[in-house]
Amino acid sequence: MPKLKTKSAVKKRFRLTGTGKVRANVAYKRHGLSKRPQQMKRQARGTFVLTAADAGIVKKFMPYA
Repeated sequence: MPKLKTKSAVKKRFRLTGTGKVRANVAYKRHGLSKRPQQMKRQARGTFVLTAADAGIVKKFMPYA
């Protein structure tokens, strides 16, 4: 069997935690931040862990992670 390729988009956007959960960046933080509430900007700092359903989809595209 040939080796499977990791999806390039997944490589750029997601990474795994030590326990195998999928971490992602929070959305709506690129531009137009002056119109966003301060509370939303604080809560959207850093990364967050995907739900199990979404993580399953992402992990399909990371065969060796």
